[in-house]
Amino acid sequence: MRIRRALIALACTLPIAPLASAQPPAFPAKPITIVIGSTPGSATDGLTRAVGAEITRLSGQPVIVESRAGAFGSIAAQYVAKAQPDGYTLFMTTNTTQSANPHLLKKIAYDPIKDFAPVSLLARGYLALVVNPQIKANNVSELVALAKSQPGKLNYGSGSSSAQVATELFQQATGTKFNYVPYKANPPAVLDLVGGQIDLMIVDLTTSLPQVKAGKLRALGMSSPKRSPLAPEVPAINESLPGYEFGYWNALYAPAGTPAPVVQRLAALVREALAAPAVQQVIEKTGQEAAFMGPQELAKFQLGELERWGQIIRAAGIEPE
Repeated sequence: MRIRRALIALACTLPIAPLASAQPPAFPAKPITIVIGSTPGSATDGLTRAVGAEITRLSGQPVIVESRAGAFGSIAAQYVAKAQPDGYTLFMTTNTTQSANPHLLKKIAYDPIKDFAPVSLLARGYLALVVNPQIKANNVSELVALAKSQPGKLNYGSGSSSAQVATELFQQATGTKFNYVPYKANPPAVLDLVGGQIDLMIVDLTTSLPQVKAGKLRALGMSSPKRSPLAPEVPAINESLPGYEFGYWNALYAPAGTPAPVVQRLAALVREALAAPAVQQVIEKTGQEAAFMGPQELAKFQLGELERWGQIIRAAGIEPE
């Protein structure tokens, strides 16, 4: 009896763990940092801030946007790949880091597949085929005929992997050959196109359409599956070149090893954020369209894009730099 009473007394003095401690804290429980590989003011920066503001509203936790620009997004990619896989450091990026860099750069310090947990695709954008008004071509067919009549004489500019690979695909599909003039970014390339230093580009709508509407460039086609609501008078390239389609995209990633429930929670927050009018407005302003994909869909999509970009780049004979 005495032993029994002693045991009861001892049990009463032991601390009792609260039931809630068996449950993980709700995510997110602290601020989230989203790293981008572009500069403040870029289209990716604008989209990230808009989505981040909605995630803050939905979750009650601040979202911090951190720019780590340089090396075609590789600096940001490497940083997030090595971050703690807890869902609080994320990577908002484009096809440049996840589909192009592995084929265009000799060495990258990250693996676009193994080092990341796909969260969600957010938006897809397309490009415009534009020429200097002095070029005697009013549509895609006329441009192809002109290029074939004087092979290697037309110059195209590019300040992004999307613009370069889109033009290489166009050449492969039409049997034409243009001279490649590299730029550090698309805006200065477009200015040279307006000035006549180069002849044509396939470039994002944000950069090209203002010049088209001002009459300084002529748009011959869109790389989208159908005509863009931003310029419905411009035909899709595939109307005269069946099967041609090329675009760029924005997606969110977490470091590999991030717990699946956290990834799913993040994807759900992004999906709800994309429905917000403020986010829709930012997406439409840049000529993109909301295109949500969850983790598994994004993983499959990215694998396909990585292979497709590789095929185009190898066929073009582009040597990694």
